[in-house]
Amino acid sequence: MFAPDDLVVYPAQGVGKIERIDRQNIGGIACEFYIVRIRANNITLMVPVNNAANVGLRTLTPEADAQGILETLRGDTDKTIYTGQNWNRRFREYSERLKSPDLAVVTEVLRELLLISRSKELSFGERRLQEQAMGLVTGELAEVLHLTEDSLREELLERYAPPPQAEAAAN
Repeated sequence: MFAPDDLVVYPAQGVGKIERIDRQNIGGIACEFYIVRIRANNITLMVPVNNAANVGLRTLTPEADAQGILETLRGDTDKTIYTGQNWNRRFREYSERLKSPDLAVVTEVLRELLLISRSKELSFGERRLQEQAMGLVTGELAEVLHLTEDSLREELLERYAPPPQAEAAAN
C-alpha cells in the first residue's frame, strides 16, 4: 500500500506523486482511491486502492536497475533493427508495450525507435510513440538517478543521431 507523498509510476503516464487517499461511496459501496498527480503533464488520476496492482501502479525502479537500463541505452547504438513489418503493425505493437509497468520493456521500445530513426524517417505515429517513450523513460530515470530529464533526453538523442552522410564525410 502506498502513502501520501510517495512517488509512483503509472504505466503510459509516468512518474507521479500520491497526493492523498480519498474514500468515496460508489453505488453504496465504500471505495478508497489514490489521488495521483502525474508530474509530466500535471493531470490527476484516481486509482482504486484495491486495484492499484492490476493497473500497474508501482514504486520507482530501484537505482541499480535504473543504472543498468541507462547503461543499456548508452551502449551499442550502432545496432540495426529489422523493420520488415510495416509501420502500422510496429505502431500497434509498440503502443501495447508502452502500457507495460516494466521500465525495461518501455526502454526497449524507445531504443528500437531511436535505432530505426537512424536509418529511416519514422511515421508520424512512430514519432509520437518515440516522444511518449522518451518522456516515460527519461522521467523515471532522471528521478531515480538524480539527473535532469532534459540533459538525459539530449544525451540520448545525440547518441542515437543518424551517422553523417557519406558525401558529407567526403567534403
